[in-house]
Amino acid sequence: MRKWNFSAGPAAIPEPVLQEAQDEMLEWQGSGMSVMEMSHRSTDYIDIANKARQDFIDLLQIPSDYQVLFLQGGATLQFSMIPMNFGSNKIADYVLSGSWSKKAINEASKIMDINIITSSESSNFNHVPDADSWNCSEHAAYLHYVSNETIQGNALHTPPATKAPLIADMSSVILSEQIDVSKFSMIYAGAQKNIGPAGLTICIIKNDFLKTASTELPDMLQYSKHADADSMFNTPPTFSWYLSGKVFAWLKDQGGLATMGDINRLKARKLYDFIDQSGFYSNPISIENRSIMNIPFLLVNSELNSEFLHDAENAGLLNLKGHRSVGGMRASIYNATPIEAVDALINFMADFQSRHG
Repeated sequence: MRKWNFSAGPAAIPEPVLQEAQDEMLEWQGSGMSVMEMSHRSTDYIDIANKARQDFIDLLQIPSDYQVLFLQGGATLQFSMIPMNFGSNKIADYVLSGSWSKKAINEASKIMDINIITSSESSNFNHVPDADSWNCSEHAAYLHYVSNETIQGNALHTPPATKAPLIADMSSVILSEQIDVSKFSMIYAGAQKNIGPAGLTICIIKNDFLKTASTELPDMLQYSKHADADSMFNTPPTFSWYLSGKVFAWLKDQGGLATMGDINRLKARKLYDFIDQSGFYSNPISIENRSIMNIPFLLVNSELNSEFLHDAENAGLLNLKGHRSVGGMRASIYNATPIEAVDALINFMADFQSRHG
């Protein structure tokens, strides 16, 4: 019996997608083999890959002057590839809003000069400073920010206005609601939260920005090489790409990102409202920066944490332990986590409070 999975990643995948993949695991559509056994150069697999890419483009309404790359290495590799490709002999602006932006800054600083234009580290990343206060460089190669910090549960919901090319790590918020891709020079996201299985990273790069990338790097580190090869410069993560394509098709069947955005905001509002009114649980993030995907919360008595997690697991609520750097609890409520799961969590939290409050 499957249970409600609140993991931050690898995360829940829609059950209909898993069932469809199960049906095709041994043999894909009369081909005599599994997708995992296919050559990535075969006609069958190229068709699978192209449909997945087009469905992703359709969902996000990506303009025609962007490349969509399906790569390996996780979002973490992009922390290095971005400054390598776009930061030669330049300075880049970075927003420090949580653990992942801190990692991105650490990697980029090994390659180029970094200007941290704002930081909320002194307040334990409980908010994202207002963009009007950012100390941007005059001629930055780009401005980088993490739109949703998975660990801390804070988010910048509106893309900042900037003269510099805008780059966003959207790993834990991609496909959760509509976004205006045209405001960005680059968006990247690891797959293992809202896209599909771990092992795949998707990069959306504007053509004009891509033209400025370095051509002096090893080929595997050049975005342009991957773009020229339709993400087939080397063997891609074929199964992750295939299963992600099924998630994209499932999202279309749900009504697309406008519908998913409404559902996700409803899920988040229900959980935040319960936490705020409980007097037993609390959320440390400023209301205007609260994530709709990753919701951390603390118990009024931290000595109850272990019992809470034990009882939650027995109730079929999995992976609620907060990140080790933050503590407490965290409920990640990605697209594949339905409203019923959030209701079950709220009911459990209310019962636990009645027994220990």
